[in-house]
Amino acid sequence: MMQNPAPSHDLRTRAQQIRDDIDQSRRRGPLQQIQIPPCPELLAQLQQAMSQPEPDLNLVARIASSDVAMAATLLRIANGPLFKPVGLPCTTVGQAMTRIGLRESVAVMTGFLAQHAIPVNAPQLARFWERSTKRAIAMAIIAQQLPGLSPDLAHSFGLFLHVGMPVLMQSVRGYAATMVEAGARIDRPYIATENANHKTDHAVVGALVVRVWNLPAPLMSAIRLHHDFAALGHDGIEPEIHTLIAAGLIAEHLMRRHEGLPEDADWAGHHQAAMAWLHIDWEELAQWEEAISAQFDAA
Repeated sequence: MMQNPAPSHDLRTRAQQIRDDIDQSRRRGPLQQIQIPPCPELLAQLQQAMSQPEPDLNLVARIASSDVAMAATLLRIANGPLFKPVGLPCTTVGQAMTRIGLRESVAVMTGFLAQHAIPVNAPQLARFWERSTKRAIAMAIIAQQLPGLSPDLAHSFGLFLHVGMPVLMQSVRGYAATMVEAGARIDRPYIATENANHKTDHAVVGALVVRVWNLPAPLMSAIRLHHDFAALGHDGIEPEIHTLIAAGLIAEHLMRRHEGLPEDADWAGHHQAAMAWLHIDWEELAQWEEAISAQFDAA
C-alpha cells in the first residue's frame, strides 16, 4: 500500500536553505572573492518607504528629488512619448510621479539606482541595463495577467535576473572569456561553464546581490533558481517562485523575438513546462507578445 507523502516544507525552508548556502559560500567558499557593491542608500530608503501599507507619495518624491539625475529621468519619461498627449509638460518630480504612477515611478528609480551602483563597461555585456529594463517591463506586463503575482516583484525579477554577470565581470579574472565560451558551447548549459571555470555562476551571485541588498526573499530564491527549469512545479518551492521563473522564460523569449533574435536553448527545452505552469496557451502568449511589443515600441 502506498504511504501518504510526507508534508512538504514551506517556503521558509527552501529560502532558508538558499540563504544559508549563500552565506556559507560567502564565508568559506567561492563567493569570498566576489565584491558586491553596497546597496545605494536611496534604494534602501525607497524599499523602506514602499514596505509601508500606504506608501507616502511625498516621501518617495523627496527620495527621487535628492538625486538630480534620477529626478531628470522621471521628468524625461513623464514628458516622453508614452505620456505626450497628456496635458502640459511636467516641471516637478511630484507632477512626473503623478503622471507616471507611484509604482511605475518606483520601478524607474530602482532601475536607475541599480544601474549606477553596478556600472557595466565590458563589451560582452553591451546594452546590459537596457535589456534588463526591457525584461523588467515585460515581466510587469505579464504579472498583470497572472492573478497573485506582484507586478513590483516581477519587475524586480526582470531587472536583477542577470545582475550576477557584471558583478562576476568586476570580481573574477577570466570571466569575460568564460562568457564567450559559455555562449558558444552547445554541449552544456551556460551556468555549467561558469561553474566549471569559477566554481560559481551568475544565478548564485545574483542571489547574493539580492541578499546583501536586503531585497525580498522570494526575489533571492527565484534568481538563484532561474536556470533550474527542471524544478518547475517541484514540491517544497513556493508557487510564486515557480511563477516568476516561468514568466521570466517567457519574457526573455518575447524580448528576443522583438529584437529579431532566434529562440534560445532554454526556451526550446522548457517552454512547454513554463506555459503549463502558467496555464496559458499559444493564443494567450500571442496576446502577451502584442502588449509587450506595443510597450517596447512606445518607449
